[in-house]
Amino acid sequence: MIGHLGNLAGLLKQARSFQDNLQKMQETLARHRFEGQAGAGLVTAEVDGKGELVRIRIDPKAAGDVELLEDLVVAAVSAATKKAHEAARAAVAEMTGGLNIPGLGELLGK
Repeated sequence: MIGHLGNLAGLLKQARSFQDNLQKMQETLARHRFEGQAGAGLVTAEVDGKGELVRIRIDPKAAGDVELLEDLVVAAVSAATKKAHEAARAAVAEMTGGLNIPGLGELLGK
């Protein structure tokens, strides 16, 4: 019985360590910035590691066609967000040694 409690204590310690590492990874990712471009650079979107839009730059040349501009903004934001999500997946894979842990993506907000 006591041996099982030792195993449980070790498991809890590993879980806490994993949780601490996950928190550090989330904080690190949140500080990173990812850019996506559309229209050969006419629109550039920047998101943080959580995928939240931080900045958008629009070349004045793109301002003439509003419908095109709207499409370019969506494409640029999508590209930047995809980069942020890929970075988060790579960080999780590195932290877990490639082990797929169901639900871990939801903890990261992905």
